[in-house]
Amino acid sequence: MNSVVQSLPLLMGAPEAGGAAGGGGGQLVTTFVTFGLVIVVFYFLIIRPQNKKQRQTKDMLAQLKKGDKVATVGGIRGVVVSVKDQVVVVKVDENTKLEFSKSAISTVLEQRQEEVSKDAPKLE
Repeated sequence: MNSVVQSLPLLMGAPEAGGAAGGGGGQLVTTFVTFGLVIVVFYFLIIRPQNKKQRQTKDMLAQLKKGDKVATVGGIRGVVVSVKDQVVVVKVDENTKLEFSKSAISTVLEQRQEEVSKDAPKLE
């Protein structure tokens, strides 16, 4: 039984201070460099694009105004009737208006065109 326990590498003690004493520092540096590279790859492939998308969504919701054609996360399409702090009222039919949380708006399909001022030159 004693020979079985001694042959298991996990149950053996630390290696004796002899042959491999100088190689431990090199392995530690290699490990830290590898973890650093993994963190950099995760940042550029996952974290950065996600933050960019969140910023774009926040800007889109901040610019939401009456008359914009929108689509919700549930697939409902309509025209914005009013915008409040956290609520958007969307007209989906002639007589039907639905109230949604701002976060339920997934895309702005078409923004309302601003009215052209009288002083602006007309293109013909």
